[in-house]
Amino acid sequence: MSTNNLSYNDQGGTDSAVEVGQETTPTSSNAGAGFGLFSVDFKKNDDLKEMLESNKESLKLEAMKRVVGLIAKGKNASELFPAVVKNVASKNIELKKLVYVYLVRYAEEQQDLALLSISTFQRALKDPNQLIRASALRVLSSIRVPIIVPIMMLAIKEAASDMSPYVRKTSAHAIQKLYSLDQDQKDLLIEVIEKLLKDKSTLVAGSVVMAFEEVCPDRIDLIHKNYRKLCNLLVDVEEWGQVVIISMLTRYARTQFTSPWKEDGVFDEHSERAFYESDEEKTRNEPEAKPYMMDPDHRLLLRNTKPLLQSRNTAVVMSVAQLYWHLAPKNEVSIVTKSLVRLLRSHREVQYIVLQNIASMSIQRKGMFEPYMKSFYVRSTDATHIKSLKLEILTSLANEANISTVLREFQTYVKSQDKEFAAGTIQAIGRCATNISEVTDTCLNGLVLLLSNRDETVVAESVVVIRKLLQTQPTQHSDIIKHMAKLFDNITVPMARASILWLMGEYCERVPKIAPDVLRKMAKSFTSEEDIVKLQTVNLAAKLYLTNSKQTKLLTQYILNLGKYDQNYDIRDRTRFIRQLIVPNDKNGALSKYAHRILLAPKPAPLLESAYKDRDRYQLGTLSHTINTKASGYLELSDWPAVAPDQSVRNVEVIEPVKIHHFIFPSTAHPTPALHQGWSWSTLSPKLQINFATDAESRVENSSQSSEESDESSSQSEKSSSESESDSEKKKRKTKTPLQKKTVKPTAKDGPYLSKCYQPTFCSSDLFIFSLILSVCPPVYSALSPLSLSFPLQVSGPAFVPEKSHDLLHRMTGKGLSAQYQFPRQPCLYQPTMVSVQISLTNTSDHPLEQIHIGDRSPTGLNIHCFNTVECLEPEASVTVFMGIDFNDSTQAANFQLCTKEDHFSVSIQPAVGDLFLPITMTELDFRKEQGKLLGMNESSATITMAAENMTSQPISRPVATVANLGVVPSGQDDIHRFAGKTASSGAVVLVTVELRESSTALITINTEKSVMGSMLLRDLKQALAQA
Repeated sequence: MSTNNLSYNDQGGTDSAVEVGQETTPTSSNAGAGFGLFSVDFKKNDDLKEMLESNKESLKLEAMKRVVGLIAKGKNASELFPAVVKNVASKNIELKKLVYVYLVRYAEEQQDLALLSISTFQRALKDPNQLIRASALRVLSSIRVPIIVPIMMLAIKEAASDMSPYVRKTSAHAIQKLYSLDQDQKDLLIEVIEKLLKDKSTLVAGSVVMAFEEVCPDRIDLIHKNYRKLCNLLVDVEEWGQVVIISMLTRYARTQFTSPWKEDGVFDEHSERAFYESDEEKTRNEPEAKPYMMDPDHRLLLRNTKPLLQSRNTAVVMSVAQLYWHLAPKNEVSIVTKSLVRLLRSHREVQYIVLQNIASMSIQRKGMFEPYMKSFYVRSTDATHIKSLKLEILTSLANEANISTVLREFQTYVKSQDKEFAAGTIQAIGRCATNISEVTDTCLNGLVLLLSNRDETVVAESVVVIRKLLQTQPTQHSDIIKHMAKLFDNITVPMARASILWLMGEYCERVPKIAPDVLRKMAKSFTSEEDIVKLQTVNLAAKLYLTNSKQTKLLTQYILNLGKYDQNYDIRDRTRFIRQLIVPNDKNGALSKYAHRILLAPKPAPLLESAYKDRDRYQLGTLSHTINTKASGYLELSDWPAVAPDQSVRNVEVIEPVKIHHFIFPSTAHPTPALHQGWSWSTLSPKLQINFATDAESRVENSSQSSEESDESSSQSEKSSSESESDSEKKKRKTKTPLQKKTVKPTAKDGPYLSKCYQPTFCSSDLFIFSLILSVCPPVYSALSPLSLSFPLQVSGPAFVPEKSHDLLHRMTGKGLSAQYQFPRQPCLYQPTMVSVQISLTNTSDHPLEQIHIGDRSPTGLNIHCFNTVECLEPEASVTVFMGIDFNDSTQAANFQLCTKEDHFSVSIQPAVGDLFLPITMTELDFRKEQGKLLGMNESSATITMAAENMTSQPISRPVATVANLGVVPSGQDDIHRFAGKTASSGAVVLVTVELRESSTALITINTEKSVMGSMLLRDLKQALAQA
């Protein structure tokens, strides 16, 4: 019924009808119009339901846009859930995205209906579109039903290994939701967090650290290996993630590093003085003390967070400020001052938080903000709470040098129309008088003048502050007490009257003539006074009875009789107690002896302190610091360890990639031993030598001698296999047609251009020799295999290299520059994670093209190793160059600019999924072991129909090798063919099985962690094998 009860505003006009998706139609009945305001519309959103159940995708899409618009406006669209959830399996990407947005909002409310679509969400987790995969996981984690916890756990594990960083980020968000639903999954979730912490994507870092803080903030051991990576990624992480990471690293640093605030140590860590100063000056000026040497990882954190002080996000700046406050040496904390002052230009909510933190910081280190004192002057447009905080800071910054300026500023604030602020200013003056003895008399005189102010609030606060100040020097200020007594009749504020009465009673011996007269006046008005004034009147009467009983004995008895029958029980109790204490009789004779010592005992002077003095027990920038109370979920900063823990726990073993091209380019001074005992530099054609030498000369010059020499034993063991591969390759080469390249034979007049202008090209024999040389180097990449494997991966030579090239730049578009590219399917020379790309550049114009190079690239984070700049390319000449591209296991195109001296051309390289693999050598036993680890959501399969003549080994291996760069795994069964490879970027294993069955059918099975790549590879293999 709640969905049908509409308010007046929901039915009152056409605008409202449009908002809820209701078509407005004119009514012919006057009665219907007359009673429309009080009728209930049972047809609400019917038009949207009809559109969502329509067969037209355009109507459904329009309906979903209107539904999402309702949600954005805060309208309740939950009744549309059944109609919306029917479209969750739509093939329209835009419609599916909107449906998932709706389901994320209402899945928790409509759990039963959402559970009916679980299978659809599971299928969507393998969708090629990363947004759909992420949205499906988000919806799945929003269904908070314990029965689907195993499904959520499996989906999170799968998403954590997704090729898209956006999906991995979503999996980190889902971890927190699953943990709040079932905390028994903590151990499994910690495993996923540990895996995601190793992710190198800046998009994932902030989310996984947030999951770490929610699930296992005490597992500091998970951060050790990732500490340096997080510090280095910090600048590129999104702003929300920066705040979370900085907060976590602050807690981590307090447990792993020693205090940089040691008083007995001399700090000589990277300071300019320590850098530029001579040894003689050091020994002459510095005392003999043990120097404090900061841990390099401690310094790394401070150095990498410092640039974030320039961030436009105030939360990031505040996080860095608190990090420096809690971790940096005292002489470096001041670098955050200017950034914090800059934040005071923001809106008042930001000002409030920043000023609170500055107030806490200024108490301990006044010198930080003293140069920026003018930034804390109060403006007339400031809110009261902002004024109070600025007043607090000005009071803390006051010293002997600037007190005159501060007091002049306070004189203006006292005249403010804001009474609360004016009262706070008077309290600030009292604090200044207490802290700086030189201005105590000046402040007292100023406060006495305020007693004549027309504003009762100002007068009352002045009396209270004067009372506190007089307690510090009572003997010197009897005149002020007399002056206050004269003004007593004109003061009406209860707290002020009570303060004057307390002063009269406390120092009644110094004003013996005035105090009894004040008591006489109070006896007349006792019954009409406030309770606090009555209590002080009783105290004054008791003290005068003890010191001047002749004049005040009757007055005291009269006041005690009035208090005995007062309506307030506190006053009645105080009156009975005072009577028994000061009036001796037979019962209380012993107690009355001590009355003088009880009532007239010397009282310690009150301490006028800042309200922010004790807030340093909470971490700056936290909610607990703001409210001055420990909030739920607050994690306290630990004390510095006395002895630094072992810093080697943060060391990460980094295996430096061996530069294989050092085997190919020997220098005359260091000859290479026959290129793995079988090949020599002379084996290459002269054209190949020139291309390799010009393209890699600069990289070889600075390389070490050790990387040029190969391992003798590994070379010996691989010699036979590489020779057998070379024989098969030679047979294939004889049947292939040479690459069609237009070349210009160099003549005598072309000689001078050989050092500057590139003319030679690759032929197919050169490409074969190049492939053959690389095929003898598998052990180099075996060390880079994933650590989770039970055996080392050995990259083998490609089973087939397609000769098909793709147009990169047409000669008409390139103004004479033509470019084609192909994938040689070889390990990249530059980085193991890159895919090698061969580019052929041809000058079809009638003039030389100069300075051909790679320009801007997209996306921004794309990792490309560019070829060396081609200084000059003569007309009709060609040159072949190599470049490396890290596609990050994605078929997303690599966009960049191919530039000449005069022009820039936008080009794009689109890889097929099969070109992103590297073939690996694997036994059948190892294949089965790895396949057993990659089941469930990591497995994709399909059945195809093949021609009967193709149901043999050769017709199956050839199409598979054509589609994907995979290695053949020896199989003991004739009807099962296995292929293995790994992704170039992440090294994830890819296993392909083709099982021949009866009736000319075959089952294709692909096992890999990269489920999206597996689906795309399965599609290509189905098409290739079906057409073979």
